[in-house]
Amino acid sequence: MKSPVITLLIADDHAIVREGMIFLASTQADIEIVGEAEDGLQAVELARKLKPDVILLDLMMPRMDGIAAANVICAENADAKILIITSFAEEEKVFAAIKAGALGYLLKDSSPQMLIQAIRDVNRGESSLHPSIARKLIREISKPKKLPLTADPLTEREIEVLKLVAQGLSNQ
Repeated sequence: MKSPVITLLIADDHAIVREGMIFLASTQADIEIVGEAEDGLQAVELARKLKPDVILLDLMMPRMDGIAAANVICAENADAKILIITSFAEEEKVFAAIKAGALGYLLKDSSPQMLIQAIRDVNRGESSLHPSIARKLIREISKPKKLPLTADPLTEREIEVLKLVAQGLSNQ
């Protein structure tokens, strides 16, 4: 039984990068490029019109960046499957993209095989993260939570008692 073809929209403001991704994807029998965009606004318009299975978005594009485009696309279509591909690994960009609805986040130093696999994974609704991005997420999630300061700080006597207890003394 033949697998269904994955329709793909590619959005990147650099023509050479776009053409390279189009060439790579076109070598795969199960992937069909249905559109290409050179900025975020065009990506939003094409996503509306074409309803591709997967949208490959660069982060830094003119007129509308990839995070804003992902926000609009996901707000209009809760089933949209977005894969970010960028050279930016800063935590604030990673977290913003994921909060916007991206299922995947790859860096442009990823191997061609990793990109193709990520497209397939995201199409199935699975997450796909560059290894360094996965490490950032794990570090962030495993950080101890900072407790807010209470409105009622300890009194001097309570601090004194706490220090004595810490020294091993008891009230006996």
